[in-house]
Amino acid sequence: MIWIVLLLAMLSFLSALVAIFNSNPESRTIVSLSWAGYIISQSFNPPLGVTAIEASWTVPQVNASAGDGYSSAWIGIGGQTDKTLIQVGTEHDSQGGQETYHAWYEMLPSFSVTINEVTIAPGDTIVASLTLINSDTNNWNIQLSDTTSGQAFNKNVVYNSTLSSGEWIVERPTINKQISTLCDFGNVPFSNCQINVNNVMGSISNFTYSKVRMTNQQNAPLASVSTLSADGSSFTVNYVAGS
Repeated sequence: MIWIVLLLAMLSFLSALVAIFNSNPESRTIVSLSWAGYIISQSFNPPLGVTAIEASWTVPQVNASAGDGYSSAWIGIGGQTDKTLIQVGTEHDSQGGQETYHAWYEMLPSFSVTINEVTIAPGDTIVASLTLINSDTNNWNIQLSDTTSGQAFNKNVVYNSTLSSGEWIVERPTINKQISTLCDFGNVPFSNCQINVNNVMGSISNFTYSKVRMTNQQNAPLASVSTLSADGSSFTVNYVAGS
């Protein structure tokens, strides 16, 4: 099984972004070559201390007949304005006409780690969270559970983060130092998106946020992102046909 290396995409993320300011001063749209979703960032807020993030999403069904491609869905803290990023998520790929799915976590600059305790499948509901449990010792708790199968992962780790951003993202990762082809994943609905910023817990819309849309180098859309739900905690990332 080929594991996806996200490192270079994370480190080069800033160079691939263009901020486009909307008429709404509380939000803006960012264009990325590899990410689609929502970000709360220190770039557009007072100094942040993001100490927890959580969300639920549905594992998508990959269209293997569309050819080889890759996608991941994850939540993370850091990585938008700096080189630290702690994240947890799921991978959904198409390789040689076969679909592959697994869960993982990662703490840059280390490589990702497959979560063998949880076996995921299309249609499963995933609940994930990252929580700073001791700021003095940089101890974090990583949790990911598949509520459909009842399997769960819970691990404490040590990681030094800048706490400068929080993300809910679908990504086309980097493989062999190249941004991969995005697979036809249909859609990934995110819900219950919550974040703790400076000791205030709230949904995405409780803070100044950025929508991130994914394009290729010719600015053609690869994945679209819906507006937020009325309560500001849910949205859907959709594969754009013909990507």
